[in-house]
Amino acid sequence: MVVNTFYELEREYCELFGGVDCKKAWFIGPLDLFSKGGDHDHVHKGKAERGGGESAAVVENRERCMGWLERKKVGSVIFVCFGSWCCFEDEQLREMALGLEASGMEFLWVVRGDHGEHLKTEWMSEGWEERVKGKGLVVRGWAPQAAILAHEAVGVFMTHCGWNSLLEGLGSGKPMLTWPLVFEQFINERLVVEVLKVGVRVWDGFRSTFEKEKVVVPAEAIERAVRKFMEGSGEGEEMRKRAAEWAEIAGAAVAEGGSSHKDLNSLIDELFMVREKTKDESHRR
Repeated sequence: MVVNTFYELEREYCELFGGVDCKKAWFIGPLDLFSKGGDHDHVHKGKAERGGGESAAVVENRERCMGWLERKKVGSVIFVCFGSWCCFEDEQLREMALGLEASGMEFLWVVRGDHGEHLKTEWMSEGWEERVKGKGLVVRGWAPQAAILAHEAVGVFMTHCGWNSLLEGLGSGKPMLTWPLVFEQFINERLVVEVLKVGVRVWDGFRSTFEKEKVVVPAEAIERAVRKFMEGSGEGEEMRKRAAEWAEIAGAAVAEGGSSHKDLNSLIDELFMVREKTKDESHRR
């Protein structure tokens, strides 16, 4: 079993996993950091990207995002992205837009799915994009998440707590505002908030994947969460320090001699050994 995690992050579980769930396991994450060769300097060039491809729209979005971030101060931007499966309804998107605007903070917001494909949508209040122009950037469709997170202008990551996103946030040293939506994301949120202590919940009103009643997080709660984190509270500063420490640990794991680097080499050795064994068996037949 090959897992996108690293030993230092889930030490006890890595040991249990290898001993109980399967005979052999390799922990080789965070995968996106391998494109930098374990370099600890968080620059966006060369970062691996998931699912982007090289279409004209993808290239345009990448250049637009990175160009916009280059004009922003260090740590001044909140990056808002909920993955490719996000299922927000118009009502929630409208509250999100109003909450981000009311916070007064600079933001880069990725809107995906059906909501992101059309320039004008019902959820966006009239004149909203004009009001936040310069302060906020809305990206429709795919965005270079790993590169955005690695940029020094980004100060916090609002996320659905998908595992890849969580690792990319940690690997880039970004604290998180958590907003889980489905599946194991609620467990991942507890890891971020309660164990690692590098994030805070946006909203305490939901805790389960199986909520029967629709929950809409109001604009006021979103504004409050963003302001509290971005305006330099003591709690926020502590989380930034811890997030930066985890970025160093993650970078060391994929660097030469690190735990993930060793496991990757061990995996390659294992595959070579299996191939040679298969060749020998075929010759004996």
